[in-house]
Amino acid sequence: MITSLFTLSVLDGTGKWLMAIGLPLLVLCWIRYSVHSLLVLAIILPKNGVKALHTAKPITQILRGTIMLASTLCFFTTLRYLPQAEATAINFIAPLIVLAIAPYLLKEKTQMARWIAAIIGFMGILLIIRPSAGLNMTGVFFGLFNAVLFSIQFIVTRRLASENPMTTLVWSGLCGTLMLCAYTLFNFDYVLHALGQLTTWQWLLLISTGISGGLGHLLQIQAYRYAPASMLAPFTYMQIISATALGWIVWRQFPDMLTWLGIAIICASGVGIALKELRQQGRMAKPRAE
Repeated sequence: MITSLFTLSVLDGTGKWLMAIGLPLLVLCWIRYSVHSLLVLAIILPKNGVKALHTAKPITQILRGTIMLASTLCFFTTLRYLPQAEATAINFIAPLIVLAIAPYLLKEKTQMARWIAAIIGFMGILLIIRPSAGLNMTGVFFGLFNAVLFSIQFIVTRRLASENPMTTLVWSGLCGTLMLCAYTLFNFDYVLHALGQLTTWQWLLLISTGISGGLGHLLQIQAYRYAPASMLAPFTYMQIISATALGWIVWRQFPDMLTWLGIAIICASGVGIALKELRQQGRMAKPRAE
């Protein structure tokens, strides 16, 4: 999980750098999704064959792929306007949104602790996006909107719990690739011109976004094969560390103390509720004495 989060942070940082040199967002995402899909298919098909493409819920898979693409576009737009650490931190309100609304959309039992964690996490977000932080409000809007999209994506993913995770990974990548290919066909000259401006080094970085994206998701699937989601949840907040490190190395951007306080509050609320639910699952799984 830790390797996956670092890999995805590299994807975010590379995408931010490529947009900063003028690469259009949709062109970036087209290459990122295309390479991602080719990589995943090359790894999965030899082992699982075409059965990896079979799904009992094609409509739900397409819905998840569409939401995932929208979330990708939204997050890269956020990175265009905000430092990587702040953009990543805002995105981490998404798991807390899911905890709060799960009882209504997933018919799970309402727990006051989840609502408390969500409220505390939102307070952390308010510290990060406070007016005195000097953040671009366009970036803040896209960051918050992406958190909502990411929450919806998570809920739709829960609807696909019965599906093979590899199947979901393939469908998500192919849906995004096909949608972006349609855009490319209608804007071929524009896309060709944008790609023609890139140097060899920039092309390598562009291709690497698909590799880091595909590997990041594959590593996450492996993580969930070996450990329950509730145990892995606290580790996901380590992505803020890798995002901050890359933001400082590449852009010399480092959060101020109040922003760090907001990040700490978000992490504490998320880790706290994850550990509470992990203990609760442990008590439920513990056999009763005869």
